Amino acid sequence: MSSTTPTTTVDAAPEENHSDSSKLRIFVGILKKFIGVADLASVRFSLPSQLLEPTPNLEYWNYLDAPNAFVAIGTSDDAVDRMLEVLRFWFTKDLKYAKGKPCKPYNSCLGEFFRCNWDTEDSAPRINTRELLIGNSTPGSGASSVKSGKLAIPTGLGSGDSRAASTVSVPQTAKKSSATPVRVSYLTEQTSHHPPVSAFWVDCPDKGLYARGFDQISAKFTGTSIKVSPGEHNLGIFITLEKRNNETYRLEHPAAHLGGIFRGALSVSVGDSAYVTCPETKLKAILNYYDEGWLRGSTNKVEGIIFKYDPNNDDKVKIKDVPEEDILVRLSGAWKEKIQFTLGPKPFDSHPQDKRITIIDIAPLTVAPKSLPPMEKQLPHESLKFWSGVTDAITTKQFSKATTIKQELEEAQREKAREREKMGTVFQPVFFEQVTGNEGKPDLTAKGREVLQRAQKGDWDLEGIVTP
Repeated sequence: MSSTTPTTTVDAAPEENHSDSSKLRIFVGILKKFIGVADLASVRFSLPSQLLEPTPNLEYWNYLDAPNAFVAIGTSDDAVDRMLEVLRFWFTKDLKYAKGKPCKPYNSCLGEFFRCNWDTEDSAPRINTRELLIGNSTPGSGASSVKSGKLAIPTGLGSGDSRAASTVSVPQTAKKSSATPVRVSYLTEQTSHHPPVSAFWVDCPDKGLYARGFDQISAKFTGTSIKVSPGEHNLGIFITLEKRNNETYRLEHPAAHLGGIFRGALSVSVGDSAYVTCPETKLKAILNYYDEGWLRGSTNKVEGIIFKYDPNNDDKVKIKDVPEEDILVRLSGAWKEKIQFTLGPKPFDSHPQDKRITIIDIAPLTVAPKSLPPMEKQLPHESLKFWSGVTDAITTKQFSKATTIKQELEEAQREKAREREKMGTVFQPVFFEQVTGNEGKPDLTAKGREVLQRAQKGDWDLEGIVTP
């Protein structure tokens, strides 16, 4: 495959840079051809390089924008607190959209893979709703920490920048965090091309914690926005707590809209429901997202509940259908700004401000940087190396050259597909057992496990695992 990865020349003159408005005009012109198409993602049309961000799809689609929110999952001995830890992670997983503009990365190629580490700290303040209940009922026994309204804020989430941490008032209970260094390793591979599906695995053995799933989207141009929904093989993120008897949480994605196409300012809005379930604890969360639409702008509002449910009869999909006596926690806020929660079934707005506890404040957070394998340790079909020629050309504004290199790579992949069809062979992933299926939970192969074990040691060598 290395022969299909051309390199750029440094003496080529940069071309005219395209403004965001001209990019959008080109983009809209292309999209108009697909009005009525059921699924844009399945069409896999190729965009001109000037419309792409120099980022591989497999690098872009990860959920560890704030890895220390992830490593804090499973800390509490209380089941409700653990669900709140999961939700805190949920609200940080899309920082890239809350803090920056959406982008169109490169389409993944079959067999392409990406790996990285995040070196973070176990610094997220502990969530302790029992202490809150005591503080609410007995003055002088913790009530002061409740009044701060900030018990559950994870300070320094994202980059770990001390400037972010200093903007947050943290009560005494949160300061006891040991800030132990923790490494999270990530591996993802494109396992199917028709439909386009990738499998991923997030590994944190120090905390006995891992997450996995299939990424696949379905996209449709509505005429004013692009509606993006989970594909049929994308059944959510599955987080397993090994130290809690393999307690597993399923986090189901809501549909989202890429809007602002005609205003010249792309943005992501959500107007759907998301669900988090844990059969072992018999707890479920419903999150309702609200969007005002493209004319009035988005409120980014979200409200939700945590309640007791029956895993064998999971029939509650709307907040209004849940009996009040089953509701344990209510949540409310804006997913791009701040989310708060209250305890008990009473309506959120009936609680005074000092009884509303902030679970996450997005404002001071930034997307955490990744630790990447050096280029000399990457294989030809590893994302950053595979697309390096296109990336170099785009970053130097040589868009015609980038488009040519991109087309050569895509044609090489089509030729490989024709060869497999001719030989009657079926593609098999290297690092994952399943192309799709297994109830949305991919399993690692022995090679996949070895890659993650080496990554945990900071060893990026693939010798003995994969042949270049």
